[in-house]
Amino acid sequence: MIKFEGSMVALVTPFKAGKIDEAVFRKLIDYQIEHGTDVIVPCGTTGESATMSHDEHKRLMDIAVEHADGRVPVVCGAGSNCTQEGLGLIQHAKKAGADGVLVVNPYYNKPTQEGLYRHYEFLAKKVDIPFVLYNIPGRTGINMAPETVARLRKNVPNVLAIKEASGSLDQVSQILSICDITVLSGDDSLTLPMMAVGAKGVISAAANVLPKQMSDLTHAVLSGNFDRAQRIHLEIFQLLKLLFIETNPIPVKTALSMMGLVREEFRLPLCEMTAGNKEKLREALLRAGIIEKKRKPVKVKS
Repeated sequence: MIKFEGSMVALVTPFKAGKIDEAVFRKLIDYQIEHGTDVIVPCGTTGESATMSHDEHKRLMDIAVEHADGRVPVVCGAGSNCTQEGLGLIQHAKKAGADGVLVVNPYYNKPTQEGLYRHYEFLAKKVDIPFVLYNIPGRTGINMAPETVARLRKNVPNVLAIKEASGSLDQVSQILSICDITVLSGDDSLTLPMMAVGAKGVISAAANVLPKQMSDLTHAVLSGNFDRAQRIHLEIFQLLKLLFIETNPIPVKTALSMMGLVREEFRLPLCEMTAGNKEKLREALLRAGIIEKKRKPVKVKS
């Protein structure tokens, strides 16, 4: 059974002339594994899943599982605001051999807590695969109440974890006080505080840029070395905030482009960063030693 802990990267989706760049996607998986990432999570928010067709979504699941090749687990983003559409994606993740699925709260239609419960109950009982609930009110317009989380954990055996991106430490504490579900941070800069109250790791957008640092931070906490975790947290905190200065994954993907790992290409309605914010990000990456300053060519007098 998969252990939902440590640094789990919400992997970006690289594009080339509007198409998914499968070769670069494979290289990104290798890069993450080489730098200590514990779990690969394709097709999430950071992967621009909302702009992908179902065929593209399923293709990325297949590639991620095949290329990871058992080196680390793969948990596929597979949610939808339509329960039946979500079922199709989850069934494909199971067929592809994924180790679990990350299933976001239904967005836009704003179900009640009873509707949320029935949505997840239906999906998890239809497909025998480990489920990670994904609570992100800022994206979906609804918050999953701790009582709903506890009810799902009690009644649906394969609901094992929740990615908590409400930004509330009180909510994390409330969840953990009433049920034994594994909590994973959904806010990179809150990873240490959330783990301090009982979370086991993070599903991280920033790990695309900082894979070793996010791995080292989470493993320091898991081993009880809070002093080291605090040092890492404070060292990367300013950069973590800058990686969300505009809508995720725009800054993360821009940083990866500066690092030479992907093209700076998005799908509408996402677009490139504003010039001012881009320069702030570049300066932060330079200070952190993640990129090097380009030298101007020297003019040689003839």
